Parts: sequence; C-alpha cells; structure tokens
Amino acid sequence: MRIGIGYDVHRMVEGRKLILGGVEVTFHKGLSGHSDSDVLTHAICDALLGAAALGDIGQHFPDNDPKWQGVDSLQLLAKVREMLEGKGFKPVQVDTVIVAQEPLIGPYFLIIRERLAGVLGVAVDCVNVKAKTPEGMGSIGHGDAMAAHAIVVVEAM
Repeated sequence: MRIGIGYDVHRMVEGRKLILGGVEVTFHKGLSGHSDSDVLTHAICDALLGAAALGDIGQHFPDNDPKWQGVDSLQLLAKVREMLEGKGFKPVQVDTVIVAQEPLIGPYFLIIRERLAGVLGVAVDCVNVKAKTPEGMGSIGHGDAMAAHAIVVVEAM
C-alpha cells in the first residue's frame, strides 16, 4: 500500500461555473484556470500521482497545452487512474477537505462522492468529502480563492 497527498488552489472569479468533484455547485463565482479548475479533483489527481511516484498534475496536463483548455477534470482523473493502473496500483481510499468561505458545499457532498467514486472505480463509502471555512482570514476567507487537500491510499493490484 502507498499513501499520497495532494493540494490545489484557484482564484474565485465572476463569469465561471463552480465545479467541485465534477459537480456544478450553484454560486455566483467560479474558479479561474486553464481547465474547469475543479480544485477538489485536481487535489485528488495530485495525491494519486504522488502515491505512485508519477509526478504531479502539471507534468501530465500542463496549463500551456491547448489540449487541456476547459477540459472536464473528471477526464483528467480517469487518465490518472489509467496511469496508476499502468504502474500496477489501484485507488482504495480518498479523503478530502475543501477550504472555502462560501458557498455552503455540504448539500453536494453525496453527489460529489458518487461522481468521484464512479471515476475511481471504488465504493462511495471509500470517498470522503469535507469542507472547512477559514473564518474570514486570508484570501480564501475573503472569498478570493478556494483550495482543496486530498489524501489517498492505493494498493498493488
């Protein structure tokens, strides 16, 4: 078994959809970035890549490659899973934390878990999503950004 850790952060901006774990969350701002800027899925990708010693998301899906412009991050997660399997590993457990002042994300937890579990090929009870607020402190607390942390366990197939 191996463990990986991932982190991602994006600026909050007007005029973009807010996508978390492949699910559109109703909010007046979205996340800025090259792809759909799904911080949660990006953090999971990085954690999985780290567990398999495969580098990071930027190495495999660079933000200067037009191929990845606006891409659905669940597609990136599926490709990461394929890379993991190519190295003889499969995901076992995913635990995540979304850090945001707003919006309220709790109502979306189950559908996010279901969506991520489907792509990862694990049971829903092997994916956990939590959210924390920075209590108004820093750029995330002022609503200027959102971050996500992920820890994963993978095992040899």
